[in-house]
Amino acid sequence: MSDAPADLKYTKSHEWIRDNGDGTVTVGITDHAQEALGDIVFVEIPDQGREVDADEACAVVESVKAASDIYSPLAGEVIESNALLNDSPEAINNSPYDEGWIFRLAPNDMTALAGLLDAAAYQQVVEDET
Repeated sequence: MSDAPADLKYTKSHEWIRDNGDGTVTVGITDHAQEALGDIVFVEIPDQGREVDADEACAVVESVKAASDIYSPLAGEVIESNALLNDSPEAINNSPYDEGWIFRLAPNDMTALAGLLDAAAYQQVVEDET
């Protein structure tokens, strides 16, 4: 069973969302997603300042197996992308919830976080897929 920290929110498309407590969120892909992808070799991160809609594909993670779109869980502005991933895409494999984050977002509406999955609901999504 993959790790799904209880303090995060999740999407059915396997993104995790951390409320940074300052009106911003950090987004990455879950442990389950990185395991399914295998060794990650490239990450296309979104540009700072980009406006994204909820569920919009805004990043790409490429592994030795496949390329996978990463979707923004909320509408808002990308305020930072993880530059570490340019040189070390494997950070997502090694540390999906810490060093392997993909981008930070200033959401248009923080209350939309409430509509995302909690850890238990996300684990059910993973179980239903397997």
